[in-house]
Amino acid sequence: MGAILNSIRLKLTEALSPTRLEVVDDSARHAGHSGAGPDGETHFNLLIESEAFKGQPRLARQRQVYKVLEAELAGPVHALSVKALAPGED
Repeated sequence: MGAILNSIRLKLTEALSPTRLEVVDDSARHAGHSGAGPDGETHFNLLIESEAFKGQPRLARQRQVYKVLEAELAGPVHALSVKALAPGED
């Protein structure tokens, strides 16, 4: 795991106490595209399940994630696909 992926995992764990967290570096599929770096860690897929999302609409959940990862999204991360769930949701 790279430094950015580790940072994403740590920040989300500390801020949202997820019951499930999957962070996948998808940068290899975007090689040569805009925003893709030669060392990867620019494109991520994220699945997070947390009680913090209970009763919130999808957009509010994504905004919470984006706020936690504000520094990464302003710098090294070009794209982030987010699936944010409350426990028991699919």
